[in-house]
Amino acid sequence: MQHQKMPGTTPSHGPASAVNRPALFARYGTLEDLRYDYPLVLVEDDKGGSQFRPLMRLIDDALGAVAQPGPAGEAQRQQVLRLEAAIRRRVAAGESGRLSDLWRTSAAALLQAQGEQPFGPMDTNLDRARERLHADGMVIGCDAATPKAVLSHAWHAVHRDKAAAFRKKVDGLILRLSDILKADFMKSDEAHGAEALKSAVGQADSVGIDFGALSGILARARPVDRLPEDRLHRIGWALSVLGGQRFYGPVRGSELLPGQPKPHSYIFESCARALDAYRERLPEMVEFVKALTTAELEAEGKYRPAQHDPVLNAYDESDLTAEQEALLPAALVLLRDGEDDIAETVRAFEALASGLPIKVLVQTDDILGTTSPEPSRHAFGGGSARLAAMAMGTNNAFALQVSSAHLYRMRDALVRGMRYDGPALFCVYSGATPSVEGVAPYLLAAAATESRAFPTFCYDPSAGPDWARRFDLATNPALEADWPGYRLDFEDGTGQRLSTDTAFSFIDFAVCDARYARYSQPIAQKDWSEKMLPAADWLKLDPVAAVARVPYVLGINAHNELTRCGVAEKVAEAATRAIDAWRRLQELAGIRNSHAERLLAAERVKFEARTAEAVAKAVAAAAAAAPASVGPAPTVAVVASVPAASPARAAAPAAAATAAPAASAAAAPPSDLPWIETARCTTCNECTQINAQLFAYNDNMQAYIVNPDGGSFRQLVEAAEGCQVSIIHPGKPRNPDEPDLPALIERAKAFA
Repeated sequence: MQHQKMPGTTPSHGPASAVNRPALFARYGTLEDLRYDYPLVLVEDDKGGSQFRPLMRLIDDALGAVAQPGPAGEAQRQQVLRLEAAIRRRVAAGESGRLSDLWRTSAAALLQAQGEQPFGPMDTNLDRARERLHADGMVIGCDAATPKAVLSHAWHAVHRDKAAAFRKKVDGLILRLSDILKADFMKSDEAHGAEALKSAVGQADSVGIDFGALSGILARARPVDRLPEDRLHRIGWALSVLGGQRFYGPVRGSELLPGQPKPHSYIFESCARALDAYRERLPEMVEFVKALTTAELEAEGKYRPAQHDPVLNAYDESDLTAEQEALLPAALVLLRDGEDDIAETVRAFEALASGLPIKVLVQTDDILGTTSPEPSRHAFGGGSARLAAMAMGTNNAFALQVSSAHLYRMRDALVRGMRYDGPALFCVYSGATPSVEGVAPYLLAAAATESRAFPTFCYDPSAGPDWARRFDLATNPALEADWPGYRLDFEDGTGQRLSTDTAFSFIDFAVCDARYARYSQPIAQKDWSEKMLPAADWLKLDPVAAVARVPYVLGINAHNELTRCGVAEKVAEAATRAIDAWRRLQELAGIRNSHAERLLAAERVKFEARTAEAVAKAVAAAAAAAPASVGPAPTVAVVASVPAASPARAAAPAAAATAAPAASAAAAPPSDLPWIETARCTTCNECTQINAQLFAYNDNMQAYIVNPDGGSFRQLVEAAEGCQVSIIHPGKPRNPDEPDLPALIERAKAFA
């Protein structure tokens, strides 16, 4: 009996090969042939505010601006898309560089491969598209270096913005204080001396002028109200401190001179070093704030020595306000699993609990950890997937957990964390796990999110006073389910096309790792039995029922053959822990909240008791009022409406029933509801992978909006942006309290 195989492959007639990938990975062969969020361009001096963008989106923008619609522009579109593919392959092969440089070298290679001459039609088309690229920067792929590159780039962009605001404020004060000193100097004897007057006029215009006589005239006419010595000293001191600050480097009139100390560095490889640097620089911070306060008062002429001297003389680090500290740079600490001691985790939480503006990147390349129960002393291991959840306990720390695959999707949250005035923790899984072979880091990182091994979430203390505003879990697929589910198409041994529904669970993710191969072995088809149960369903069984069943997941071997893979108890236990952690996150997001469900159950019991009592009273009253000659008392029908779990869920079936027919039409509905041009759908699965509660397929396997309230407006906008045929129209936001609505509404305008 032959193995079942994925479409387009030849089955092997030999013994079964070891499973090395989940079955759902079969549709993703070489990622270089696909258009997705990578390569990323770390944008330099971008005026649009986005600090990194996928290469494909920059290409699409350029084509939209330069290529003619329809057949007339098809040749140019195909040429530019081939160039994009060439750049993508170069980056995948390890080449790096700025987009403009990669464009130039790839274009030259493409011209040579196509036998085209420079300055010919293809070269002209490519050059016109290049001119419409309104952004440039380093191009990076998804690998072990990605988290550090993206986080550092975002930090530098925010740092530049803060530096510009800082210099504008400080430069303005320096200019105003300098003008005060200059005006006072013009009243001095030195300013009215013959040599000073001659120097001010200049040699060319000084012929025939008696500067000595002029000096005598001005000396008799000048006012004598000079600034007091103590004020002159105060202003001079403030100018020297403001001009010599080392937080952002030289400001107006204070260029870095030879021998002058360099500006402070704020990027560290250790939390301990970042905290030590903060403590060491506290005296400078206090001195700077005192000088800044003095300068502001003196510039307005409001400094009163008797009132302000005692306050400023007693001023110390305990008097620093959050607004004053926000003027200064935030530190960035770059930690990486396997390179930093596990003790850095403790120091990271010390930094977060301090309330200081320290941003900590914890990059992990391995979220499963070793199979040994003994944790490594030089790695965060599997615990890295829980660091961000633990950081939320500090209450005032911004926390973002995201895999490299979703960095672009979470770009707004990432920038908010960098701009947040307090501490922030960024936990990023790179997908570059050394013990996983044959799976691209991007694919593995995405699988970590899908399998609940590394869910994406954000906790933003500045978003509002309650958890509903602060905590965001919406980016994960199948938000209300334990695991996301998908349709898997394959062929049997006779070439017959078949399909099955399968969930992508933590166990599917673990199958990829060579260390867990001994806990998940392929089962020959002759040994399949009714006792076997998909692992996602097996995990729902009670312990007694689970003993009698054999859990399995669908996997593929090196020949792309589909088989069942038995799962050992150790992996099942890890999956149980993962789903337990996921359910806790769901509760924080208000999904399947145990407190709400308990209250609802109690109210339902009370409601049913009241209903039964009302029925009994109605029956008794009818029996008492009926004449004796009449037969048995009539039965009183009482229609009771049991409260639903939530308005959104109660409306879901009705929305699904009405949305499907409407979505099949090509015209927009006469409302602000989201809609899809279903007839044009190409069944690419991108929207359904974002949220299967929001998007679904009809009988023709074409997408429609199954429930307008089944997801967030952000998911609608991101699905519209990712749709290859641009058929998704987000409509208007359903939740007026959703974060970042102005920016999302602006992005949605392109798909109205």
